[in-house]
Amino acid sequence: MSMTIERVVDCANHLGEGPVWDVEEGRLYWVDGTGRRVGKPGIWRYDPGTGRVESWDIGRDIGALALRKDGGLVLALDDGFYFLDLDGGGSPELITRIDEDQPRTRLNDGKIDRRGRFFAGGMDDKEELKICGLWRLDPDLSVTRVDDGIICSNGPCWSPDDSTFYFADTFVDEFWAYDFDVETGSLSNRRIFATTKDVPGVPDGSTVDAEGHMWNAELISGELVRYAPNGSVERRIGMPVRNITSVMFGGDDLEDIYVTSMARVKHPAVHERFAVEAKPQYGAGALYRIRGLGIKGVPEPRFGG
Repeated sequence: MSMTIERVVDCANHLGEGPVWDVEEGRLYWVDGTGRRVGKPGIWRYDPGTGRVESWDIGRDIGALALRKDGGLVLALDDGFYFLDLDGGGSPELITRIDEDQPRTRLNDGKIDRRGRFFAGGMDDKEELKICGLWRLDPDLSVTRVDDGIICSNGPCWSPDDSTFYFADTFVDEFWAYDFDVETGSLSNRRIFATTKDVPGVPDGSTVDAEGHMWNAELISGELVRYAPNGSVERRIGMPVRNITSVMFGGDDLEDIYVTSMARVKHPAVHERFAVEAKPQYGAGALYRIRGLGIKGVPEPRFGG
């Protein structure tokens, strides 16, 4: 079977991000991180079995979502961690606020480790200063700052054996690898895993596959990049739009690859590599699916609290 790339949801997300495949429901969740700024819903769900697409407007910037083991969602919103019951129709329920004394930061990308802890990092909304932290929300709802000095957090994920944590700072053009203690959730020995300093794109959302390779959605270049465990580039897949934002394996056998994208038009202010665009590229902001590679992902865990 040859590789195919298809546009499965024409959602025109302002900032599509954070896809999460629910292995129990067989549905994909993702967010439109800044959709509320242009009057669009922030949370999306797609059922590939029926083609049904649902969305919810929460009126907030949203960095990431994850599923809870007993139902509902845990969210990284602009100012902190929240719970949300989609079916109950309620508002986000505050767990704890983050960086209350720093109004220009907001929580961005996040994921759950295999012991049910939620890791989410911040970003400077002006994409300039190293003023953000990386946070861990434990199932007992305690919060720990596990790293800092970050401009824009992206791509948290773990090697299949839980020994390595991967993370990127988009506007430093670096991926980092840490030694990860799965028993305590602590990080150590941060080092550079790979860089995008010599390519057109910058790192955005990531995931890992069952073979231990890391996949990254490279913003600006529109390339989906597979990195080997030693940090070398194993392959590049050109996507139909330049600004792809994140990646997740899904489907019954976890062999489908879903890729989010953004329709937000960027202008060169701090980051001159962004093209000046009067309107979004055709297909920007859609949800894409890749099939036919024969590579399996690993199931996403649920938050333990």
